[in-house]
Order: sequence, then C-alpha cells, then structure tokens
Amino acid sequence: MSTTVTTPMSRMTALGRAELTLLGRSKGTLVASLFVPLVLPLSVRSAAEKMDLAEAGLTPGTVVLPAAVGFSLLFAVYSALVGVFVVRREELVLKRLRTGELRDGEILGGSALPAALIGVAQCLLLAAGCSALLDLSAPAAPHLAVLGLLLGIVMCAALAAVTASFTRTGESAQVTPMPLMIVSMLGSGMFVPLELLPDRLASVCELLPLTPVVTLVRGGWTGDLGAYEALGAVATAVAWTLLAVFAVQRWFRWEPRR
Repeated sequence: MSTTVTTPMSRMTALGRAELTLLGRSKGTLVASLFVPLVLPLSVRSAAEKMDLAEAGLTPGTVVLPAAVGFSLLFAVYSALVGVFVVRREELVLKRLRTGELRDGEILGGSALPAALIGVAQCLLLAAGCSALLDLSAPAAPHLAVLGLLLGIVMCAALAAVTASFTRTGESAQVTPMPLMIVSMLGSGMFVPLELLPDRLASVCELLPLTPVVTLVRGGWTGDLGAYEALGAVATAVAWTLLAVFAVQRWFRWEPRR
C-alpha cells in the first residue's frame, strides 16, 4: 500500500489553489485588489507633476512607480488578506485545516499565496506601464527594487494576520486595515516623497512599515540609494516583519469569538 508523501511547499500550493478559487468568487475583494491599485497612481501622477522634484533628483516616474507598488501591496496583499484570514476563521476553515497535516505557518502562507502572486503580477505590470507612459528608464539597481518588493509582500502578509487577530467579523475587516493604509499613503513617501518633507518629519516617517519598501523600490530605479540607507531600509522592514510574526504567534485567533 503506497502512501503519498507531501512537502510543506506542496501543501501550501494546494491550499493556495483552493484559496485562489474562492478569491475568484468574491467580486468585491477582486475589484479592490485588482483594479484600485491600477487607478490610484493616476492621482499620484497629477500631484507629482505639480511638485518641484528636480531639487530632490526625482522625476514623476520615480515618484509614481514606488507609489504604485505601495498601493498594490496595501490593497492586493494587506487589505485583501485581512479579509481572507477573518472570513476563513469565522467560517471555521482555519480550525478544520489545523486538524490535518498542515502546520500553522503553512496555513497562513498558503492562504496568502494568491494575494502575493497578484501583488507581484501587478507590480510588474505597473513597472512596464510607468516605463512606457512616464519615460522611466531601466532600474539602475534592480536588486534593490526586487528586495523591496519581496520584503513588502512578506511584511504586508504578516501585518494582515496581525490585523485579522483584532478584527471580529468579515464586515469589520473592511475598516480595520484603514489606519495603516492611510498612514502609509500619507507618510511613507507615496504621495509626497520624504525628500520634500521637513527633516524631522521625514525621520519619523522613515520608521513607518511601508517606507522602506518605497525607499528600496525608488532607490532601485534612481541608483542614488547608498549602502547605509539601503541597509537601514532593510533593517526597518525586517524589524516590522519580525514584530508582526511575534504578534501573530501570540495573538492570532484560529476560531471565531463566541
């Protein structure tokens, strides 16, 4: 009698395929994660064209593209996953999954896989669009942009699980992500680059979760990000990710509140 041997990756992939099917049935989540991040950069472009970017060594393209990546991470990954984790918990899906061979990390990782892939695909599409429409040249340090995107996806998935821990219902999952999303859009250099902010305010904004992602992606295109600044951005992103993982291990709920 033969037995099928599974690996963590195969189990996560199978769960990810099932989650992708469920995501396709949720029209509201699909619209918010697929189309909103593609529309919001237009407003950033309008604002960027009115800014004095030359003094900071920036162009509309190097402002819009990192912002577009940030929007994709916030809507397609972070906000979407908060809803996924909460709804699956309330439907007892997470509880049932824990009775099988899937480990806790595999459940969360497999559930996050479709959103992560959508985020990557969106960012590639946005990069191509910005290059064509905003005369954006090829990235001078592509490894920084790739690193920023990967760190952002992992961090946003972890932060989504943290937010889901304190979200009671699927309806409230539309509200609880808003504070982080608003703070990130206003203070992480998406609408206004940190180079244009007062020094003290910029120093505070550098510590926000999404700021290192925007910094690394922008530095990947401009090539102006020094080793010290790049290491600082990576350290900030890793610190937020580790903090989020710790919070998930301590407070994440696998069963509905009764």
